Amino acid sequence: MARVQEWYGPHTSTAAEWPLDALLLAKGTTTVSVVLPARDEERTVGDIVRVIRRDLVERTPLVNEILVVDSNSTDATAARAAAAGARVVAQDAVLSQLPPLTGKGEALWKGLAATSGDIVVFVDADLRDFGAHFVTGLLGPLLVDPDIQFVKGAYERPFTGADGVPRRGGGGRVTELVARPLLNMFWPELAGFAQPLGGEYAGRRAILEQVPFVTEYGVEFGLLVDLLELAGLDALAQVDLGTRAHTHQSTTALGRMAGQILQTAWSRLERQGRLFTAEPPAHTLLQFGLDGQADLVDVAVAERPPLASLVHEEDVA
Repeated sequence: MARVQEWYGPHTSTAAEWPLDALLLAKGTTTVSVVLPARDEERTVGDIVRVIRRDLVERTPLVNEILVVDSNSTDATAARAAAAGARVVAQDAVLSQLPPLTGKGEALWKGLAATSGDIVVFVDADLRDFGAHFVTGLLGPLLVDPDIQFVKGAYERPFTGADGVPRRGGGGRVTELVARPLLNMFWPELAGFAQPLGGEYAGRRAILEQVPFVTEYGVEFGLLVDLLELAGLDALAQVDLGTRAHTHQSTTALGRMAGQILQTAWSRLERQGRLFTAEPPAHTLLQFGLDGQADLVDVAVAERPPLASLVHEEDVA
């Protein structure tokens, strides 16, 4: 853990340490894209886009484009996002020559492909009480320090139960029960990240296009592990963004997410030559409901290749 302690101080900051005027001065000619993956988020996506456009496009020209990737929503997500000022693209319409895949990671990868910013900021579309500091905090280290390639958001994640009372430390259940133990066991250099599965992060396009994207909920775990291997720990940073309030998933849904993260970790261990097995792990998960009914679900994860390799192949063709 000595390496983590050495990394933590110089590579951890708070959003308040990155004032808007300083970022605008550091921005220069760098372009910034903000990507929101969204599936059935009509209640929150418009407010998030509106804040980013008002504070970081119109009042201060820090962000160059806001893109919402509509991940096959069945509600008014696309209309609300467009009305608030975002450019909206349908997930399956981006690189439509490729067979469509499902999942959050697919929306993120398509968002990377559909934008042009030198720096790309990813923000989940289900956040409540959203503030522009979620974007400015993530941009700070990237705009000021050329050696930083990727920044993760850190925050307090309260859990609000059926009684409507938020409880500190109650959120991030899959993080604490699955992701954090895995990272400490196999990639202890990453143990200093407070929210390894958090959905708010930013990176330089040049490096984001060099790593694969797991298409399901293992995407954040896979990105951290792959970027550590590609760029090293000192190229990664985290910024405390305060409190993150969002929609909570059911225990059943969290179980499926946990299965996808385990599949993602397994694939990285194999790829790094740290795990050898005659058979791949099973990708089915049998879950039991309160009524005793059993459901067999598939937690397999697919991957999109590094975007740079795809662009290169198209250029050669």
